[in-house]
Amino acid sequence: MRRLSIGVNWQGAFDLNEVIEQAKVADDAGVELLSIAEAWGRDALTLLAVLARETSRIKLGTSIVNIFSRTPAALAQHFATLDELSGGRMLIGLGSSGPNVIEHFHGMPFDRPLQRTREYIEIINMIMAEQPLNYNGKIFKLERGFTLRFKPVRPHIPIHIASITPKSLQQTARLADGWIPIFLPKPQWKPQLDAFYSMVDAAGRQRSEVDVRNPSAVVVSENREAVKAAEAGNAAFYIARMGDFYYEHFSRMGYADEANAVRRAWADGGSAAGAAALPRDLVEDLSTVGSVDECVDALEEAREAGFTLHGVSVHERDPKKRYEIYRRLVG
Repeated sequence: MRRLSIGVNWQGAFDLNEVIEQAKVADDAGVELLSIAEAWGRDALTLLAVLARETSRIKLGTSIVNIFSRTPAALAQHFATLDELSGGRMLIGLGSSGPNVIEHFHGMPFDRPLQRTREYIEIINMIMAEQPLNYNGKIFKLERGFTLRFKPVRPHIPIHIASITPKSLQQTARLADGWIPIFLPKPQWKPQLDAFYSMVDAAGRQRSEVDVRNPSAVVVSENREAVKAAEAGNAAFYIARMGDFYYEHFSRMGYADEANAVRRAWADGGSAAGAAALPRDLVEDLSTVGSVDECVDALEEAREAGFTLHGVSVHERDPKKRYEIYRRLVG
């Protein structure tokens, strides 16, 4: 069986009944994870509470919640409660986000994200393990020995970390249960995965202890050009408008010229020009769009490369047909 993950919409038009129906179909079909992103749209945790009630087997998680707008103890409370509501099916996806969002949406300084990530992981793990919360970090100093006023369902909820810089990747390899990459064109799969798994080895861990999500979209759709256009627009937005992290990420992978072209085009002509400046071959390497069989081949290719959890999207709206497609993708 292939381990699949799906997402639900966090912005724009929204129909809760449709989201619940999508989750139930994926649950019945054997999809492993439903993961909800959170940026400056709907919050993820409210939706997870609803879906915990409406599903029975599928794991539920975030991809991602940021580590600035809530304290580590607040996140531990949220996820411990959600884990109880779901019968132990939660997965925590964390990331630093970036200064644009943290400083200009949440109004907080984007300070020491790497250290902050480490302390969040350690504090959440302590709380879930029911250890008295005495913690002397560089950011958080907690001295009263608090423990939760209820017993967590599990002593540990898996934590996946979104990381792209070399130091954050090393920390993820040491401390996290999973890595959430972003924007890895197919020619970069082997060098990026080799580098990350080498870090896992250097941390003295087994590679099987750490999940690695496949960031390359696998989309079952007949409308190939529309999906590819959306992929180009999303990548260009991150390069041009989401600070320097993603721009530098593309540059480190050898796409500095392409990233600079996107930034120049966006500055001169806006979002459409920025997306158009992204080379077609690079857009092609960021995702697979096509028939079920084509998408199954892409999933197998990604599994052989070393990814363990694979994001998929199915554009078929009929629930029965969508169920059958998921079943074929799961295998």
